[in-house]
This record gives sequence, structure tokens and C-alpha cells, in this order.
Amino acid sequence: MALKTRITEMLGIAHPIVQGGMQGVGTAELASAVSNAGGLGILTALTQPSPAALRAEIERCRSMTDRPFGVNMTVFPTINPPDYLGYAQAIIDGGVKIVETAGTAAVREIWAMLKPHGVTILHKCTAVRHALSAEKAGCDIISIDGFECAGHPGEDDIPGLILIPAAADKVRIPLLASGGFGDGRGLAAALALGAEGINMGTRFCATREAPIHPNIKQAYLDNDERGSLLIFRKLKNTARVGRSPVSEEVVRRLEQPGATFDDVKDLVSGAAGRRMLETGDLGGGIFWAGMVQGLIHDIPTCEDLVSRIVAEAETIIRGRLAAMIAG
Repeated sequence: MALKTRITEMLGIAHPIVQGGMQGVGTAELASAVSNAGGLGILTALTQPSPAALRAEIERCRSMTDRPFGVNMTVFPTINPPDYLGYAQAIIDGGVKIVETAGTAAVREIWAMLKPHGVTILHKCTAVRHALSAEKAGCDIISIDGFECAGHPGEDDIPGLILIPAAADKVRIPLLASGGFGDGRGLAAALALGAEGINMGTRFCATREAPIHPNIKQAYLDNDERGSLLIFRKLKNTARVGRSPVSEEVVRRLEQPGATFDDVKDLVSGAAGRRMLETGDLGGGIFWAGMVQGLIHDIPTCEDLVSRIVAEAETIIRGRLAAMIAG
């Protein structure tokens, strides 16, 4: 079974399924498992404490798979920015040829470093206008991120059912559909909407290889399609996270008149989130999660998940849809 698209050919993978970069989750264990399953696994650069640590993680991942994998570089607006150029140099030194990027316009400096080294740039966008800008700047693949997604969906609130075909109408380079994907129905739908593959984050968190405490994985199963909350809306930095007493408290505090980020920083700190992923204490922080939680009902291996998604998509395309054509 195989679905051949420009994404599979450009990235050298068997199946048009990409594991998005996720802070605290995109380690060698998960990335190598996704790549070994025929998709594209992605290490998250800033999960590592330094460029030197990223170099070591790249080598560790390479020792666990002989298939293509990538690295995510997300540029955040922050008072004390990490050594982004040092991390980019670590990617170059490690011989990685696929990089997923996201974030502010400052990411273009990263592109300028990577492109001369033959790196394929996969850039995540939440709006068609941003996708067109990235295409014009020389990116190779666009991951178009619908409002359903975990993480930062932007401020336009456009769901994938509209955003994906709207992007496909205008963007000429290959598109990955991101946000709300977790099974073969989603993959078949993404292809029908004009994308050439899917990018999954939340669904890969609920796999055996994801470096997440079992309590957090169980939360993905326990939550349904209503099991996420939007935080930071008032701050114009909207983020979708899993519904929990902590995320509900974040929303409550920010709804108060005059509320600022300082009123919730104790609840949403990166350090607190990392501890929560390790300890499983759902009262210790927030966890990223999309609406796709409503489609998550088990915790398979990455191999089983990817194989199942591709088989389901092929059955839908060859069987159910083909049977609807009369004459």
C-alpha cells in the first residue's frame, strides 16, 4: 500500500504523513519511530538545551533510523531568545536536509543559513497570505495549519475545510494539511482538498513511543472534540491547549479586567509544562492538544498508526468514493 505524492517524492518517504515538531515531545525516540514507520519524523530543536545537545540528538536519531528525518526550528517572540543561529548551525553540521520552521518573520534568517546547504524548508503557516509570502521567499513545502490545530492557530480562526483548499488554489509548491488530522479519513480528505499529505502533532503524542507520561496520554483519550481550550486570545497570541483545571484557570484569570501575561505565567511556564510531561501531574501545567482528541481512542505504536491511516485512506479512495461514481 502506498500513496505517491509530491510530498513523498520530495522528502523521500513512503507515506505522506509528517510528525510536526512539538516542544518537549520531538525527541529521537518519537522521530525515529515515525520515520521507521514510513513517515517523516521531526526532532524539535528547542527541546534540547543547547546547540551542542541538538547535535548529539541528531546523531542519536540517526543511530535509530536509516530513513529521512527532519528538525523543527520555531522562532518565538521572547525577551531572552535562544541561540537560534547556533541551533541552525547544529542542523547544518549534523547533515540534516529537512527542516520544519514556524514563528515570526525572523525565521527568514534561518532560511538564509540553511538553503545554501541544500536543506528542504517546510514552513508552517496559519493564513494563505503567509503561505504565499513563504513560497515567494523560497520555501519548498507549506504546512497549512487550520484553526483546529494544537499550538498557535493564528488569529483568523479559519478551519481546515476552508483554509486548505483556499491555499491550494493559490500556492504552487506542495501543501501539507495540518490541524485536526488523526486517521485515514482525514488523510483522504486532505488529498481531496488539494494537499499532498498531512502533518500530525496531537495524534503522535498518543503513541507508545511519545516521551510523555501515561497520564497525559490518557488525557488525550479521555478528552473529546470539545477537550481543548483557546488561551491568550486577549493577548493576541492565541494558543490551543488541552482542557484541564489548569487551562480553565488560565482562561478565567485572563478574562479579568486588566489581566496581563504576568497573571498566568506561573501556570503556563515552559518548565512547568516539561515537568508535567515527565511526572504526569495534570495539575502542574498545560499540555498542547487539538480538537483531534475526539478521534483518538487508543495508544498504538507509530508503525501501527501510520499503517492504519494509509490503509484506511486507500480503502476510502479505492472503495467508498469510487463506488459513488455512477455509470
